[in-house]
Amino acid sequence: MMKTLQNQQTSALAKTALALAALTVSLVSAVDPVAAAAIRGGAFNANTLPANDDSSTGAVSIGFDANFFGLNFNQLFVNNNGNVTFDSPLGTFTPFNLTSTGRQIIAPFFADVDTRGIGSGLVTYGTGTVDGRNAFGVNWINVGYFSQRTDKTNSFQLVLVDRSDTGAGNFDIEFNYDNIEWETGDASGGVNGLGGSSARAGFSNGSGAPGTSFELPGSAVNGAFLNGGSNSLIANSLNSSVAGRYVFSARSGVVDPGDPEPIPTPALLPGLIGMGVAALRKRGQDDESAEA
Repeated sequence: MMKTLQNQQTSALAKTALALAALTVSLVSAVDPVAAAAIRGGAFNANTLPANDDSSTGAVSIGFDANFFGLNFNQLFVNNNGNVTFDSPLGTFTPFNLTSTGRQIIAPFFADVDTRGIGSGLVTYGTGTVDGRNAFGVNWINVGYFSQRTDKTNSFQLVLVDRSDTGAGNFDIEFNYDNIEWETGDASGGVNGLGGSSARAGFSNGSGAPGTSFELPGSAVNGAFLNGGSNSLIANSLNSSVAGRYVFSARSGVVDPGDPEPIPTPALLPGLIGMGVAALRKRGQDDESAEA
């Protein structure tokens, strides 16, 4: 289904949103992307999600049991828009607040990924091993953004690692990033992949209980996650010595976010906080699925 902007009572808001987004773009300095080396290459490629916008897989096995905040799972849904969910597929393209959602979600880069553009990579996923342990991973390598844009691409990865050697249901979560050039799709208030309602990264079990959700610093902050940004995903790390790798340990059903403030490297892009404008939806379904 085509994504369309509302065109009657919201026309004035649309013009304001585009103007602010354009101003955001004008404030961003151009930099050459500096690739990290966090992504575990050559792995998790057994299955491919065909070129699409906002689609998902059916339920797929992760190959082991995972205790995620007291909820036990052995399968999940891979969603094109930079996340996996345990409860049901998710087609939402504008990222919602992961700390207040009702969804069971792990999102290394929740934003409007569109793999239909010429030159975009496709989402791949499957089982493998990490340090001799069973693992499940999803690759978003050189993926574009809505609508079929590939002037900027992102490369990131989610890996779930079986740690039942430390206790039943225990596992690790890895967010791995090698290149982040865009943060927003055109229908989420972005202009040329920047500004608007920008990406979020983190997880939630959807219960709303204290300690059951987390977002990386820089989530929803324009420019923060980009290469050279104030919370550059490729330049920082969490619970890891590898630049671009963020590791979270799930033990006895509790996911430890570790130090919630990664140490930023000097920013090459301005902080651009607060300039994003809530997007006009591509589809009416987006709002109702975001907080379901």
